[in-house]
Amino acid sequence: MMRSEDHSEETARMKVTIIGLDIAKSVFQVHGTDASGKCLLKKKLGRSEVISFFEKLERCLVVLEACSTSHHWARVIRDTGHEVKLIPPEMVKPFVKRGKKNDAVDAAAICLAAIHPDTRFVPIKNREQQSLLSLHSTRTLLVKQQTMLVNALRALAAEFGLIVPLGNARLPELLAKIETSSNLPDALKQTTMLLFEQYGRLNESIENLEGGIRTHAKQDEDARRLLTIPGIGPVTASLIVASVTDIGAFDTARHFAAWLGLVPRQHSSGGKTRLGRITKTGNREIRKMLVLGATSMLYRAQKWDSAAGVWLCKLLERRPGRLATVALANKLARIIWVLLSRKEIYRPAGRSVAIV
Repeated sequence: MMRSEDHSEETARMKVTIIGLDIAKSVFQVHGTDASGKCLLKKKLGRSEVISFFEKLERCLVVLEACSTSHHWARVIRDTGHEVKLIPPEMVKPFVKRGKKNDAVDAAAICLAAIHPDTRFVPIKNREQQSLLSLHSTRTLLVKQQTMLVNALRALAAEFGLIVPLGNARLPELLAKIETSSNLPDALKQTTMLLFEQYGRLNESIENLEGGIRTHAKQDEDARRLLTIPGIGPVTASLIVASVTDIGAFDTARHFAAWLGLVPRQHSSGGKTRLGRITKTGNREIRKMLVLGATSMLYRAQKWDSAAGVWLCKLLERRPGRLATVALANKLARIIWVLLSRKEIYRPAGRSVAIV
C-alpha cells in the first residue's frame, strides 16, 4: 500500500510545470511549482539520484543557475526529455529572501526569477564548445603562471644586480648574464636555471595550445569573419565564437557590449544622466582580449585607413589614451555583433558585405 507522503509527492509531480534546481557538488535541491507559482514539491537529491528523478517526472521546464557544471547538468536533464534553461546568477539574486540563504531558498528564487518577464536566459553550450573553451582556459592559466615565473626570475636576478629590458624576448640575455657571472652563488644559479627550464616547458605548452586555437579560428566560418576586424586575432576570434552560443540572444550591439562589461555605469537621478566607469560585468576574458586588441590598434591609429581609424584619431585628440582604448574595445564589440548577426565581413570604409 502506498504511503500518504509518497502519494502526495506523486500527485505534486503530476502538476509541476516549473522546477528550480539548485546544483552543488553532491546535494541538489529541487523546488517545483505549478503554472501559478504555487509550491508543490521540495526535495533534496543526491548526485546519483538526479537522472532517475527527472526520468520519472512528467515533462516540464527545468531552470538552473548558470554556474560551474551547469551546462553539463543542463544537457543531462535535457536528455531525459525536459525543457532546460540556464539563468544568470544576477537575475536570481533579487529573489533570494533577505536573511535566508540556503539551497531550498536558492531553488525557490530560481523559480521566481524564471517566470519574471524581464529575465534573460543563457544558451546551453554543447560538448564541442566546452572542449574548445578548455583550450582557452588552460592557456589563460599557463600564461598567468608564465608571468609569475618571469617576474620571480627577474626579481631574483635583480637582487644581484642583473637586469635586462622588459619583454620575454630579452630573457635569453638574462640567462647569458647568469651563466657568465663568476661571482654568483651556486644556489642562485641552480634556482634560476630551474626557473628557466620551467619557463621553456610553459612556453612550449602555450604554443601547442595556441596552435589548436589557431586551427579552430581558420576552420570556423564565424571566427574567419571576426579575423577581418583590425585588432582581432585568432585567440580572440576563437574565444568569442566558443563563448557566444547564440548572438541572437542580444537584441542590439549595445546589449552585447553591455554583456561584456564595456558600457559605462549609470548614476542617473532627477533627469540628470551621470556616466561612470565601465561596469566590468560579464565575460572577463573576452573583455580583456578586446582591450588588448584595442591597445595594439592605438599605436597604429594614424595608419588605420578606415572610418574607425579616423574616429579613433579624433578621440585621441581630446581624450587620454586609456579611455580611448576602452572606447575602441566597446566599438570592436559592436562591430563583432554586427558581423555575427548579419553573417558579413568587416570593410574598412565602414560598410560590411556578405562572404561569397
